[in-house]
Amino acid sequence: MEEFAQEREKMVEEQIIARGVKDKKVIEVMKKVPRHLFVPEEYREFSYEDEPLPIGEGQTISQPYIVAYMTEVLQLSGDEKVLEIGTGSGYQTAILSEIVKEVYTVEIIASLSERAQKVLKKLGYENIYFKIGDGTYGWPEYSPYDAILVTAAPSKIPKPLQNQLEDGGRMVIPVGSFFQELVLITREKHKFKKKKLIPVRFVPLISTH
Repeated sequence: MEEFAQEREKMVEEQIIARGVKDKKVIEVMKKVPRHLFVPEEYREFSYEDEPLPIGEGQTISQPYIVAYMTEVLQLSGDEKVLEIGTGSGYQTAILSEIVKEVYTVEIIASLSERAQKVLKKLGYENIYFKIGDGTYGWPEYSPYDAILVTAAPSKIPKPLQNQLEDGGRMVIPVGSFFQELVLITREKHKFKKKKLIPVRFVPLISTH
């Protein structure tokens, strides 16, 4: 049995199911994906704790509950094309990749993207496409997307991301500078419905403009 399997099981029971995440696909995937492989060596023993951890370059891997919660909010059925802004460690990317058809992920910090790509390739993921660049512009070439998940907080919602949503598509994004809220945006033709979910703390979304 793999070394962290029990910790992972405990994490899912205590941090995810106990807090109300019900989506079976999300629960199964959180039990399966080895979070410790996405965490730098010096923090590995804390991989399954209920907290974000540093991954270098001033960035973090989100706490497990937030990863599960954001994934559940998107209501993924399995055949979606998803855009992720902020590859970071690659952990959220792996969670999405296990559930959906294709993941397009954008990261502005080249060293983080390259490290994530190595880990994800080693784990055998083949439905992930990587781009190094400014996530506030999205990835227009492959739009529209059925769902968009943003893992860093802009002070306001970037218009290009909204516009790359498919009609009926959903985006989950933390918004704000010091105080942030997780917001769900649903596209209905040219209208965007916004719903505030929970208060959160994410690193700022880095932009070149």
